[in-house]
Amino acid sequence: MTATRMSELQWDQIRMVPILHNRVEFALEVRRAFEAFRPDHVAVECPDTLKEKILAGVQRLPLLSVVTYEEADGVFVYLPLEPTDGQVEAIRLGLSAGLPVHFVDRDTEGYLPDFSPMPDPYAVTRIGHLAYCRAYMAADRDDAVSPEDALREKTMAYRLQQLAKTGERVLFVCGLSHARRIRRLLDQPQTQVIGRRVRKGVGLAHLHRDSSREIMGEMPYLTAAYERGRSSGQTDPDRLRIQMELIRAAQGSYWKTTKGSLSRGQIRILNRFARNYALLTGNLAPSFYQLIVASRGAVDDNFAYEVWEKGSDYPWQTEEPGLPVLRLEGEDLFLDQKRIRFHRQMKTLRTRLVPVPVRKKRRERRPGEWRKDFKGSSICSYPPEDVAVEGYGHYLRKKALEIKTEESTRIEPFACSMLDGLDIRETIREWITDGPIYVREARPLKGKVGSVVMIFDPDYPDKDGRENFPWRVTWLGEHTQESDMAFYSTPAGEIMDGPGISRCQYGGFMLSYPPLRVYDIWRDPFFQFSRNKPERLLMAALDYSLERHVVYVAATPPSGWCQSMAARLGKRIIYLPIGTFSPVTLKKIRELHVLDGHHVRRYAREYIR
Repeated sequence: MTATRMSELQWDQIRMVPILHNRVEFALEVRRAFEAFRPDHVAVECPDTLKEKILAGVQRLPLLSVVTYEEADGVFVYLPLEPTDGQVEAIRLGLSAGLPVHFVDRDTEGYLPDFSPMPDPYAVTRIGHLAYCRAYMAADRDDAVSPEDALREKTMAYRLQQLAKTGERVLFVCGLSHARRIRRLLDQPQTQVIGRRVRKGVGLAHLHRDSSREIMGEMPYLTAAYERGRSSGQTDPDRLRIQMELIRAAQGSYWKTTKGSLSRGQIRILNRFARNYALLTGNLAPSFYQLIVASRGAVDDNFAYEVWEKGSDYPWQTEEPGLPVLRLEGEDLFLDQKRIRFHRQMKTLRTRLVPVPVRKKRRERRPGEWRKDFKGSSICSYPPEDVAVEGYGHYLRKKALEIKTEESTRIEPFACSMLDGLDIRETIREWITDGPIYVREARPLKGKVGSVVMIFDPDYPDKDGRENFPWRVTWLGEHTQESDMAFYSTPAGEIMDGPGISRCQYGGFMLSYPPLRVYDIWRDPFFQFSRNKPERLLMAALDYSLERHVVYVAATPPSGWCQSMAARLGKRIIYLPIGTFSPVTLKKIRELHVLDGHHVRRYAREYIR
C-alpha cells in the first residue's frame, strides 16, 4: 500500500478504519488492521457517557447485551452490542490486549438513524477495504451534513488530536459516512465542543433469546460462524459460503421433520432466485429475508421455516444472565425489517358474516413436555386423515382399472358397426391420406382390485443397519367403510404437534378391503422370505386380496419374486409409477398423525391443520 493511499485513512500516528456498523466484513477488517498496525490506543465512535456500560457489555460477549437510557423527551434508546460490529470488535481487541480504549464521540440526543443507501459490504471481500472506502469517499457529498453530525465530527477530531499528542499509535474505528470529513478536520486545529459530560440512568440488560431472532443486524447464523471462527483463530466467514452451509443445515432439519429432500434442480433454482432478488435491490449477496423468500419459492413453506429456524438461532444463551432480561422488537430499534409468514400447512378459509370465537392452542410449558408424556400404549389414527387415505385408495383402484382397460382397447377401421364409439385420434392421424374412419372396441378387464400398495420410500437399511422409517404397524379398520392397513413410517412420539398428537410420515402402506381380516404382517412368519419392507407389503396385499388385481404404486416395478408369487396365487399386479401422480397430493397423503388414545380425538382438530 503506497504512502499516498495510506494518507487518505491516516493522520500522523492515527490509523482510521471506516466501517459499516454491524457488518461482518468490516469486523474482519478491524481485526486485520489491528494485527497489522499494532496500536497503542484504540478509539471508537461512541460517547464517553456510555463507556462503563458498553465495556461491561462487551466483556460479556458472546452473550448479547443492550445498553439502555432515557432521553430528556422520554424516548428510550437501545444500543445492542453484537460481535459483528466493527466498533465492538475494536473494543474487544483493545481489552484483550490490555490497551486503553477511548470513546471519542459526542453524546447527542434526538439523533435520527441514517438509512442512506450504502454499497453492498460483500464487495469488500472482492475489491478490498481501501478501494471500497475510496470509491465511497469519491462519491460522497458534504452538502447533506446535519448540524448534529457536524458537532459530532468536530468532537471526534478534537479528541483524536489530543490523543495524537502522546506520539503513540492510535487505531480509530468510525462510520464510513463520517470518515472523509473527520480526516479533513484533523488537518485543522480544533477546539473542544460543548456537550454532555455525564449521563444518568444508563443501564445494561441481557437480550432475550426470542429478541435475538429479530433485532440482530446480521443473520444470527452468520454471527455465530464469525464468533466461532474468532475463538478458533479462523476469522474468514465468507457470507455466501455461510449461507450455503445454512441451506445444507436446513436440509437436514427438513428431512427430519418432513422426510422431504431437495433435488439439485431445486437448490440451483433457490440460489438463482436469491441472487437475482439481491441484484434487484442493488446488492451482491442476498439478505436473510431474501434467502427465506427464495427458499419458499424454490421448495415450500416448510423448508423456508427450517431456514428461518436455523438462520435466526444464536447459540450463546443463558438461563442466569445476572442482568435484567430485555425483550425488544424490530420497531423498537427503527429496523427496516420485512416480515414473512410461514403457511406450513395450508387451510382454506371462507369469509364469515359474524365473528367466530377461537380458542387458542395450548403450548408446551417446557420444551419436550409433549414428547415425554406420549405413552403410545393405546394409539389410534386421526379420522379425517383416514378418510383422505381411503379416498385416495379408491381413486387408485379406479385409475388402475381405467389404465388397463385402455391398454386392452382394440382399434380397427369402421366396417359395419360403431362398436364402442369413434376413435378420434386415429381417425385424424389417417385423415390426410384419405384413410378410413376408425372405431374402438373396449375390452373390460376381468376382475376387480382388492388391495393397494403405495411405496413412497423403499427405505433400504444403510451399511450400519439404520432406517429412516423404522416404525412398523398393522391397523384394523374400525368400521365397514375402512380398509385394514399395514404401514411403515417414522416413529410415533418423535415429532409432536400437540399433547398426545404425534406427526409421522409414511414410508409405504398397504390397504386391503374388507376390514378385520389382516393379521400383523410384520410378525407373520408367512412373509419372512420378503427381502425388504416394500416386498412384505406387496406379498401381504397379494395374500389378503379377495380380488384378482393388486395395485402397486412405487418408483420401481415389483420384483420378479413378487411377480412369481402373484402368478401362483392367481393374482395380477398392476404397476403404476409414482412419478405420474401429483407430488402435492402425495405429500398430503404421506403425512399421518398418531393419537395417544381415543380421547385425544376430541381436541385433535385444534392442533392438526
